[in-house]
Amino acid sequence: MRPITRLLIANRGEIARRILRTAHRLGMTTVAVYSDADAQALHVREAGSAVALVGNASVDTYLRIDKLLAAAKASGADAVHPGYGFLSENADFAQAVLDAGLVWVGPPPEAIRALGNKAAAKQLALAKNVPCLPGYQGHDQSNDRLVAEAAKVGYPLMVKATAGGGGRGMRRVTQANGLQAALDSARSEALSSFGSGELLLERALLSPRHVEVQVFADTQGHCIHLGERDCSVQRRHQKLIEESPSPAVDAALRERMGACAVALAQAAGYVGAGTVEFLLNEQGEFFLMEMNTRLQVEHPVTEAVTGLDLVEWQLRIAQGEPLPLRQDEVRFNGHVIEVRLCAEDEDFTPHTGTLMHFREPALGTLSPWERAGVRVPRFDHALQSGGEVAPYYDSMLGKLIVHGASRSEAIEKMIAALAGTQVLGVPTNRAFLAACLAHPVFKAGQALIPFLAEHGDAIRQTLRAQQAEVVLPAALGMHFGSGLGAARALPCPFAKTLRVLHGEQVLAINVTEIGQGLLTVSSSSRQHTASCVRGGNGQMFVTVDGLGSTVQACRVADGRWHVQVGAIDVWLRDASFEPTAGPTSASRASELRAPFNGKLLAVKVAAGAKVQRGDTLLVIESMKLEHAVCATRDAVVAAVEVAPGQQTATGQVLLRFEA
Repeated sequence: MRPITRLLIANRGEIARRILRTAHRLGMTTVAVYSDADAQALHVREAGSAVALVGNASVDTYLRIDKLLAAAKASGADAVHPGYGFLSENADFAQAVLDAGLVWVGPPPEAIRALGNKAAAKQLALAKNVPCLPGYQGHDQSNDRLVAEAAKVGYPLMVKATAGGGGRGMRRVTQANGLQAALDSARSEALSSFGSGELLLERALLSPRHVEVQVFADTQGHCIHLGERDCSVQRRHQKLIEESPSPAVDAALRERMGACAVALAQAAGYVGAGTVEFLLNEQGEFFLMEMNTRLQVEHPVTEAVTGLDLVEWQLRIAQGEPLPLRQDEVRFNGHVIEVRLCAEDEDFTPHTGTLMHFREPALGTLSPWERAGVRVPRFDHALQSGGEVAPYYDSMLGKLIVHGASRSEAIEKMIAALAGTQVLGVPTNRAFLAACLAHPVFKAGQALIPFLAEHGDAIRQTLRAQQAEVVLPAALGMHFGSGLGAARALPCPFAKTLRVLHGEQVLAINVTEIGQGLLTVSSSSRQHTASCVRGGNGQMFVTVDGLGSTVQACRVADGRWHVQVGAIDVWLRDASFEPTAGPTSASRASELRAPFNGKLLAVKVAAGAKVQRGDTLLVIESMKLEHAVCATRDAVVAAVEVAPGQQTATGQVLLRFEA
């Protein structure tokens, strides 16, 4: 047994903070590492010490094995915890840590190689009678061979990168004529994300669930599972909502899936925390997707439902201790839901910028498992007002976790917690997540992997209707929260004329202060009575026609206002002092501007090219994903203003079109 005294965490953000909490509780000294972009991050300030990794991009910092080992040596660390993402499933990094004489908090390099590659894991699973979907996972990676094998597998099929995870390098193909583009795109993204362009093909299930099993193994040969998590609500093959237990898994199915997960882990000589992911169909048949040889983003779900600290288990097992429980001693209590709060809009487009205001929800009294000291925070994040959301890393800002006695109770608690969370300055999926949880299909436990593809548009329409209903109180909160204070006690006979831009719609309102904080507001030939009173933490309490709302507003760098009215997010622009006739839609359509910050990977057109609506014009990499920017109409390219390799800023002109 080799005790850990000084732990280096080779990661950033919320997972670094999560590991810090447990390490400190166990009496370990901690060391953080950070990129230039993370110099003021919370995990840097909370660690015992911190070492700079010069640079911004992941490839120059958190993916540099040499820099991380140098940081461990300089800080005197005797162990390394990789967190998740970055190098957490890199066998070469694990081996380098061991070769440096340090404790590696993770599975052996040999197990990572055996299971971290989806093709190799599938071969091992087949040998252990773990159900797998038919497909091709051979060494011949030529396009001709892949096309031929795809014809044998049949459509629809999935193209998957054999390395890595998180949905990167994964494409669904429904017809043969879409295979070539999918192969090229998946290979490019896989090379960028994992350094390997190797692909496999697999029969696609049209409407399955994504159910994964948490496993743990020690160095004494013991291995158990800690139940399942249902992660079926996804976008871009990346999870948004996770829960346990799964609405579709009973005790018998849990036992069968758990036994297969344990068998696969033991076959690879596994040690530590791992997750075996399955696809589950409506007939109760399950098929292996992959095994993630690391701690999962959604590990708090299992922690909450079992009352265990999985990071503590990782650290103790890395020190040579045996598993603290046998399989028959594992207990499951209540229902747990986790959501991933991401810096993206309702169309899943990632965004960067400055976080102008952040406040956690008031989650009420601690639940029994929290009082026991297992997990006090229920909002795992690295957010702070004034912090930067950089384009170099994933769009996830944090995770909100709730525990309820029943599934319905957990859903209602989560909706309330999301409503009470305030994140202003960048678009987030906060309101979208709440709308998903409130959807009748999700509430009924019937959300499958296609849930967002089938219901996403209706959810967006609901959100847009909600936004339109609160534009007036949002505009009042924006105006009176902009430093002018609340409505004054004394009357003023002069009406203020305000023009507020919401999307493409202009709201013209006249506001008269009639004293004692009361207002008369006229808008669209309608008369309203209103009041606007300043509360604590910069909030305004706005009442319109007797209906009161808590309003938080902040002005962002591009001049717009981000306003949260109750649980609804609204983006406005004060156009009171702008010319009434703004830019015409025709002139706006003559330019293509960057929808977000990122790195320009490819320009698909040249000046003079004729393009049709839907054609891919450019490819931008942002927040570890490749995004195709497409033409919104038929046009002729007049000029290309950028070149591959450039960093693009939100709103930057990329292309110009002929009038």
